[in-house]
Amino acid sequence: MSPQDRRRQLLDAALNIIARDGYAGVSIDSIAREAGVTRPVVYGIFDGLSSLLYALLDRQERRALRQLMEAMPTDLSGANPDVFIAGAVRHLAETVAGDPLTWRPILLGREGTPDAVRERIARDRELVRSRLASMLETGLAFRGGPAIDTEITSHALIGIGEYFGRLIVQEPESFDIDRLVRAVESLLAALKPGL
Repeated sequence: MSPQDRRRQLLDAALNIIARDGYAGVSIDSIAREAGVTRPVVYGIFDGLSSLLYALLDRQERRALRQLMEAMPTDLSGANPDVFIAGAVRHLAETVAGDPLTWRPILLGREGTPDAVRERIARDRELVRSRLASMLETGLAFRGGPAIDTEITSHALIGIGEYFGRLIVQEPESFDIDRLVRAVESLLAALKPGL
């Protein structure tokens, strides 16, 4: 196996363990067992557990942010913001449902999650919240209102999004993405300017 493929294999093994057992279950031994290799193979690619976990954090952060930003582009020119928002909700829900291994450690932050992971999640959450606030401002200006506090609303929407994300990764068989999108469309329809 090439070093690049072995690296990917070991990172995937660590991610599987974190998603299943939390960070408390991660060790060089558990990663080696999960990947079906020996400890020296792990040490041949990574200097130790810390370097492996930071490499995993970097990879998963890039993956999660890319997925989020694909659903939340900044250029809304010419788009009906209500249709765009409903589409973004669908895209995000389908993304989480389609890649639960990436999202489980982010959304289900278990006890024992390292501070570095919590700090990155908080930083990335603020980046997404800021993008969402900007989208809200653009969409509200396009549709002529209503006048709402976009900063507070964006915080609330992040909280709601994370709640539904947890449902998607914890109970995927009971979660209905179409129902969520219909609820968002109904809410948007009720937010008429002047109300």
